[in-house]
Amino acid sequence: MNVPDWHPTSPLYAGNAAYLEQFGDDALTPWLNQPLPGAAAGSDAAQVAVLRLINAYRYLGVRQADLDPLRRFEPPPTPELDPAHYGLTEADLTREFETGSLFGVERTTLADILQRLNNAYCGHVGVEYMHITDVARKRWLQERIESAQGRFGVSIDLKKQLLKRLTDAETLEKFLHTRHVGQKRFSLEGGESLIPLLDQVIARCARHGAKEIVMGMAHRGRINVLANIMGCSLESLYEEPLNGYPDSPLSGDVKYHKGFSSDIATPYGPVHLALAFNPSHLEIVHPVVRGSVRARQDRRGDVLGYEVVPVILHGDAALSGQGVVMESLNMSQTRGFRNGGAIHIVINNQIGFTTSDPRDVRSTLYCTDVAKMVEAPVLHVNGDDPEAVAFAVQTAVDFRYTFHKNCFIDLVCYRRHGHNEQDEPLATQPLMYRRIQAHPSTRVLYAQRLVDESVLSQSQVDDLVDVCRERLEHGESLSSPILSDFKATYGMDWGRFKHGDPGEVPTAISASRLDFLGERITTLQHEIELHSRVQKVLDDRRRMRAGELPVDWGYAENLAYASLLDVGYNVRVSGQDSARGTFFHRHAVWHDQKRERRQSGVYVPLEHIHGRQGDFTIIDSLLSEEAVLAFEYGYATADPDTLVVWEAQFGDFANGAQVVIDQFITSGEAKWGRLCGLTLMLPHGLEGQGPEHSSARLERYLQLCAQENIQVCVPTLPAQMFHLLRRQLVRPVRKPLVIMSPKSLLPSRRHLVAGGPEQRVVPASHRRSARATGCQTRGGVQRPRVVRSRSGPGGARAGRGRAGAGGAALSLPGDGVQGRPGCLSAGRDIRLGTGRTDEPGCVVPDPAPSQSLRTRWAPFPLCRPARGGRAGVGLRIPPSGGTGSAVERCVGESL
Repeated sequence: MNVPDWHPTSPLYAGNAAYLEQFGDDALTPWLNQPLPGAAAGSDAAQVAVLRLINAYRYLGVRQADLDPLRRFEPPPTPELDPAHYGLTEADLTREFETGSLFGVERTTLADILQRLNNAYCGHVGVEYMHITDVARKRWLQERIESAQGRFGVSIDLKKQLLKRLTDAETLEKFLHTRHVGQKRFSLEGGESLIPLLDQVIARCARHGAKEIVMGMAHRGRINVLANIMGCSLESLYEEPLNGYPDSPLSGDVKYHKGFSSDIATPYGPVHLALAFNPSHLEIVHPVVRGSVRARQDRRGDVLGYEVVPVILHGDAALSGQGVVMESLNMSQTRGFRNGGAIHIVINNQIGFTTSDPRDVRSTLYCTDVAKMVEAPVLHVNGDDPEAVAFAVQTAVDFRYTFHKNCFIDLVCYRRHGHNEQDEPLATQPLMYRRIQAHPSTRVLYAQRLVDESVLSQSQVDDLVDVCRERLEHGESLSSPILSDFKATYGMDWGRFKHGDPGEVPTAISASRLDFLGERITTLQHEIELHSRVQKVLDDRRRMRAGELPVDWGYAENLAYASLLDVGYNVRVSGQDSARGTFFHRHAVWHDQKRERRQSGVYVPLEHIHGRQGDFTIIDSLLSEEAVLAFEYGYATADPDTLVVWEAQFGDFANGAQVVIDQFITSGEAKWGRLCGLTLMLPHGLEGQGPEHSSARLERYLQLCAQENIQVCVPTLPAQMFHLLRRQLVRPVRKPLVIMSPKSLLPSRRHLVAGGPEQRVVPASHRRSARATGCQTRGGVQRPRVVRSRSGPGGARAGRGRAGAGGAALSLPGDGVQGRPGCLSAGRDIRLGTGRTDEPGCVVPDPAPSQSLRTRWAPFPLCRPARGGRAGVGLRIPPSGGTGSAVERCVGESL
């Protein structure tokens, strides 16, 4: 293949594909270098050419910016930044032109214009913002960037502070390298500018009025941030055993996953800092932080996000590689999930583990290109210039507070060691690491710069290192002053849940109060016209309140929410179809069929109970499981007094959020001591919708049960749902609750209650029917029976309930065929261990003698099939020899 094979039309012409594949970008150079038409020597044409040149620098000047500390590659040719590309010549350099919207000068020579553009856009800060469609935001950034001209106006005091924080960061890494030889710490060396960067973020946010800052980050540099920013002592990080203390029920976690919180003093008042715990799944902490921030903002009434700010740190490879980033950015400006904008910081060490070739890392030019999907500006900054870093921080924070939008800082740096300190990076990146070995550290470069500027003497620079080392030797903190006696006004007391009794608590409410709540949630306060089917639901609920119809699932659930709101608790429900309910059963939001605007004609009954009620929020979320569930987990871990519910559209969709379930919900308490009362509703059951929508994968949740970490419940009665939801907040315990919602029972009444219309959610006069269905009655209240299975080092031991040693039973709804009281109609019964029940109506075969640790599926009849029904299928799990489950399960009418 040779030059004649090129079709002289456009490199975008499909016929040139083979040519470009062989010769690469070089084939485009002649075409790109052709002058654009219309830039002739005429004065008007030359003026237009100058304005196009100015615009080109705003778009493409970043490509010529000096961003890489290692300077491994020459900047790619950018013909659009060459005046000759627009027909301008050297003779035009001395001519004066109108500058249009170029900030700072209205008319000047072309040479001066070029100088200004190069200073603004091609220095140590490169800016991408022309993808923003809002003119006000673009103009704001233009003025900030073009007025600075690459001269950042850093004061003498700030210069000294920047060097001090660089010294703290570098000295800490060297101290740990010699004191804890061979231990993984995922060093920050090469990216030490992160510490002064965060220092400036905190101070700048505090200047704008921030009271709390919640941060999330992966493992790179985490120990340095914990020690130098958060004030966490090194002793607490390095003295704790990797697997937790022997006498603690917690398993513990590695030190570079740890979170921490503290209150620090700033010139503008105290600020509460919180660093979220994070597993090795890198970007998954992003939505968790956003959820935690939203909970704190809601508690303060901070609608625009002035007082609570999310600061999210990314790695360059993870930012462009993990899909949860896109999901989190996509929801960041939606009504139910917005925070008033986040400050994103990319620790861009230009390598992901051992992958550094741009042809393999991503399909975009920059790792931050994902930010353009939400029109967030990106400030790329050379990590070896702390003053440019400080300028980028000031611009990003001010932008966030001005427009309440996301903003990205791309800290271009490098990684001095391998992925961890035990790696040998030269084996796979010899070219990069030869340059790194010869490259002085950021502290050394900036110290020399300040000495050259006569800001400090060399002896003063050396003294900074000595003082820092001495403080570390004595176990002192290098962070800003920590306030030990500061009492946060909006802080939450989690201590009341640390040793709470997980036993039964009264979840009943009086019949008169229930009647009042039923009246409030079935009364239209405004004149709207409902859809005929929704009107039928409302009419039926009024009849349920009057006792003319049995209570159905949707009404019982709404009553539970109303009863919590009534006493001041908050309720937050989210999911892809939560307001209506996937199965047309909830109807927590009513829509006027005659409305003409989105902003009107919507009525939420649960917002109109009385003037002193709690806040009710229900959100039809974006089409995401992983990010939304992680957001709700973050919310629940920041507010124990809000019932936080996430509902999957179908239960099996939760597998799209398996990372959140495995790494946070079921294990967060064991690893990090993080309590959480999040509720998951997973519609479940075989109703002919195919294999994908039939199972919420109950077996997975049972397998995750250990040390009473979660509750897995399968309710079959509306009353059970009512008490389950109330119990989540009423009792002094916060545990995640997983509800297998029976799909066939949600939209219908006739399959819900075995005893007929007389069974009510408040069953003060219906104890007989409650006993008939095998449910516990306490204090006149029908509630699901609870069976616990506990295990310890010595093996399984029997808990409360009627199961045998180490056993637990739970029932699942069947296919909707109503059977006799006392037997689960055409259902399934799952029994764990070798325990058995002797309830009437259930036929249980003798347990198998096998003691194998494997889970064995064994089909056998567990209960007499109802008329027209069929027997269920059971799952037998033999004892696990001391590693058994600890589960709390709700048992319906078959137990």
